[in-house]
Amino acid sequence: MSAAAGKNPQHFQYFPGDYRWSAEMLVVLSTANYGGSDMSEVDRIGRTLKNKVGDDEAWFEEWCKAADILRGRAEHAAANNHAVTAASNYLRACFYYQIGDHSRQPKDQIALDVYKQSLDCFAGFIKHNDRPRIERVELPFAGGSFPAYFVHAENTSAARNPCVVRFGGFDTQKEIQYLRGIPDLTRRGFSCLLVDGPGQGESIRFRGHYLRHDFEVAGSAALDYLETRSDVDMNRVGIQAMSLGGYYAPRCAAMDPRYKACIAWGAIWDYHNTWVKRLEKIKEAALPVPADHLLWACGVETYDEALVKLEGFRLEGVAQKVQCPFLLMHGEKDAQVSVPEAEMLMEKIGSKDKTLRIFTEAEGGAQHCQRDYLTLACDVAGDWLEDKLK
Repeated sequence: MSAAAGKNPQHFQYFPGDYRWSAEMLVVLSTANYGGSDMSEVDRIGRTLKNKVGDDEAWFEEWCKAADILRGRAEHAAANNHAVTAASNYLRACFYYQIGDHSRQPKDQIALDVYKQSLDCFAGFIKHNDRPRIERVELPFAGGSFPAYFVHAENTSAARNPCVVRFGGFDTQKEIQYLRGIPDLTRRGFSCLLVDGPGQGESIRFRGHYLRHDFEVAGSAALDYLETRSDVDMNRVGIQAMSLGGYYAPRCAAMDPRYKACIAWGAIWDYHNTWVKRLEKIKEAALPVPADHLLWACGVETYDEALVKLEGFRLEGVAQKVQCPFLLMHGEKDAQVSVPEAEMLMEKIGSKDKTLRIFTEAEGGAQHCQRDYLTLACDVAGDWLEDKLK
């Protein structure tokens, strides 16, 4: 059990007292509005896990079982030309596979095979979904390429549209990013580029791109790719990244002025120090995934080696270089990163046009990256992007 769950929480906890599992259930439930989950399915899975809290192997197995069922339904629907049913079931199957994978360490062959199945399911979703239109693309860079999806803008007749580049964080991949408001952004007339950068999704699992502090290697690769497209207005390209993306997004915007707007979805100021504190109180720490995920993401054997790799994950001297409009969204009761850290980041950001949006416990969205009120956060971000880029 995680003491970080706190006393008398004002948000829903499916597994009271266990921060990580309850947080993951909120992640899943919050995506229902964007097609990522169904409450009945999630509760069926949750009830099988009620007496197994903390058993990550059981977590992995139950989510994969549910995903297997949905994938079977999707395949049957596709074979019988029922595209709508096929698309929706493929999308949820993809998400459930990946949620199961979140808590599995090490990433052995079983985990990798499941992850490949999740990618196949998202490909099935793309094939059978009617809207929005999605292309799988590659973003070349000096060390290879990053896998990505280009999601086309809707409700627009313009030849060139604004675009939002989206990254996850420490444990969030591009398919899960789709379920965090992308369908609404495309309805607003934005195209979106969803990317697995270093340490994320396919990039680490199948291409060997481990976590690295100079994340602008991916941020600039995204812009280089967008410049090759005739349907993107390069004067209206923004970046948004969540959780550890609170470090990635400001870093990319600071290092590449082609970004015209930046959203840090959750603050990060000194990620090295964050992990120093976590490792000092590992039993009480509010961790998003098992702690040894850090070792795997860094490609190292020990936590001392991991901390060396995290030395560069600091925004002092970087935040000051951000000049484009900047929005920081942070939860009042974020157990992973404190409000004072968010305020420090905000103080240091160099842009004259900067906004700190703290989501309170009273209104909802006070948890990490607003997992307890996702639609509110997506509306805030979408409105801000419209104001700055449209």
